[in-house]
Formats: sequence, structure tokens, C-alpha cells
Amino acid sequence: MDSDSTVELDLPRHPRLGQILEKNWQAEMAGYYTYRALAEREPEKGRKQTLENMALAEKEHAALWAGRLRELGEPEPLYRGSPGGDAGSLKTRVGGDDLALRRLEIDESRDIAKYSQQLKALGDAPSLAILNRVIEDEQDHYRELSGLIRRQKSLSGVRAAANPQTLLDQMLAKRNKGRAHAAGWIGDAIYGVNDGLGSIFGIVSGVSGATLGNSKWVLLSGLAGMIASALSMGSGAYLASKSEREIYQAELAREREAIAMNGAEARELLSLYYQVKGLPQQDADHMVEHIASDPEQMLRALAAERLNSTEEALSNPLTSAITGALSTAAGAFIPIVPFFFLSGYSAVIVSAVVSLVAHFAVGAAKSLVTVRSWWSSGFEMTLVGAVEGVVTYVIGLGLGRLGA
Repeated sequence: MDSDSTVELDLPRHPRLGQILEKNWQAEMAGYYTYRALAEREPEKGRKQTLENMALAEKEHAALWAGRLRELGEPEPLYRGSPGGDAGSLKTRVGGDDLALRRLEIDESRDIAKYSQQLKALGDAPSLAILNRVIEDEQDHYRELSGLIRRQKSLSGVRAAANPQTLLDQMLAKRNKGRAHAAGWIGDAIYGVNDGLGSIFGIVSGVSGATLGNSKWVLLSGLAGMIASALSMGSGAYLASKSEREIYQAELAREREAIAMNGAEARELLSLYYQVKGLPQQDADHMVEHIASDPEQMLRALAAERLNSTEEALSNPLTSAITGALSTAAGAFIPIVPFFFLSGYSAVIVSAVVSLVAHFAVGAAKSLVTVRSWWSSGFEMTLVGAVEGVVTYVIGLGLGRLGA
């Protein structure tokens, strides 16, 4: 926190500083009344004392904001909320105090994030000093609320009734969804061959129809198409892989910042992931505490769950580019080969047969990275290639007659 505040001292004061601080005061007062009302209704002595202490802390925060507002010459703030805070709201009356604590835990997490953003924007040294103190207290509140909620004996309505998936969904409501795994180089190669074979077979068929199988023009168009397709696939694979890696790094940086802002929330989130996978709560918590002893390991573990990927699973941009370009060129070269040795309709027929056989082989090879049977995938690929060849050949015939 100290490093953030040092940076922000050089920033100009936020033009709406007074309004922002007044909203902070309102939020802290609402928290004070909420905790106080919940404490008054709490029968268990230890929990009651904890809630009362948190209420007093919220009141102290409000006093700090009110003092800064007076220093800025702003009018004395007036509380506009309910005397009972959120404790008297309809959602609390329906869900009960147990679920109210769960919502307060989420609210504390949001407050930490909100105040952390203000550290970067307010540009007012006294306000930054208050923010650093308030953030530290809010992090303590989050841990205390988590402790209250985890005591199933005293709070049987939350952890006993709600399964880890439900709790995990609640926490993920504040976060983005994960991303899919990157494809391996085998998949890139198969789909590169598929793309080259399909596109150049279409070109060869169309030009053959237009020129009645003239080998010279078929070879020229086929080789030009092969080079263009290979370069296009290679550059596209490189840029896609590089972008995926950059997006992963950006998401990883956001996870690192979220852990720094609220380590307790990050640990509970990872624990819930493990509970969803079948670990008992106590074992999951113990494992997370062990992982959290190493910040980088904690980051990698949480990122693996949140982003559904790891850095090791990401494809290498250069490897993707080379694989995509070479496999596309290899697939594109197959329909051209007969025209080096034959001409006319015989070359067209041999090219069609060779290309359809290659289509089936590539389709069958796709079963290595899919769950379909090899013959089904091969037949589908052959059918698509046949339709593509017939359509482009007919179009080429029509264009050739128009040109004549």
C-alpha cells in the first residue's frame, strides 16, 4: 500500500474529491449501523463482541472521512440510510442474519477493491493515509467475517446448508470467467493440412474447369495459392498464439493484484475450488494455507483454477507459426502434384481422387484430437471435399465459357 500512496502523491487532486469522500462516509456509516443491529440480535457472546468491534471500527472510519471533509471545507455529511443499515432490509429479513454475514463478507471484499482503486486516483495525501488505514481494517473485517461463517456450530445455516459450488458461484459473481485451453501443435498441424488441402483443391478444381485442365494455369494458380495460404496460416497462427499468451499474462497480472488486495478472499476462493473437486473443507483449507506460504505458487494455483490454463499449456507463437505454415503448404501441395506429370481431364481426375483420399486421411487423423471415430471423421471430411470440388469445378466451367 505504501508504494501506491507514494506514487499518487504526484498526481493532481481528483476534481470530485469531496463527493467521493462523502460517499465513503455514507458507506462506513451504513456498515456501522448494520454491524450494530446484527450485534444487538446476536445471542452468542463471542460473535456479538466481534460484530460490535467491527461496528466501532466502521464508525471510526466514518469519523476519519468526516474530519477530512471538514479540512476540505465541505459541509458536514448527513446520513441518508436506514437506522438499522442493511440489517433491516427485506433481503436480510428473508434470508436471515447468517446470509447477511455472507453478503457483508462480499461487501467487504468490494470495499477493499474500491478503496484500492481510489489509492490510484484521489491524488490527496491525507486521504491516501486514511485509505491505507481503512483498507487494512477492511481486510481484517473480511477475515473476521470468514471466521464467523466458517464456524458451522454457531452458523449452521451457511456452510452446512450451502455446498461449495454454490459458495464458489457467489464469489465468482465478482470475477470474470475462465478461458479455454490452447490447442496443441498436433491439432494445429492437422487443421493446417485440412485448410491447405481444402482451399487449394477448390482452386485447382475451379481453374481446371475454367481452362479444361490446362496444366500450366492450374500449376501457376495452385502454387500461388499454396504460398499465400501457407503464409496466411503461419502469420495467423503466430498472432493468435501471441495474443493468447498476452491475454493470459494480463489476466495473471490481475490475479496477482487481486491476491495483493485481499489475500484472505483469494485463499477462500482456492479452497472452494478444491472443495468442489471433492476435498473436505478442512483438508482444502489446510492445503491452501500451505500453498499460500509461497506467493508465486499461490498465484499459479489460483490462476490454473480461475483461467483454466497454465503458462506451460500455452502454445509457443513461433512453433504455431512454423507448424501452421508447413502443414498448410503440405496439404495444399497434394492437389497440385498430378499436374506436374499429367494434363487435361486425366490430371483433373487423378487430382480429385488423390485429394479425396487425402481428405479422408486428414479427417481420420482428426480423431487423434477429437472424440469421434476415425471412419466417421474421415467420411465427413471426404464428403465436404467432394462437394467443394464439384461446386468450384462447375463454377470454373461457367467462368471459362463466359471468358470464351
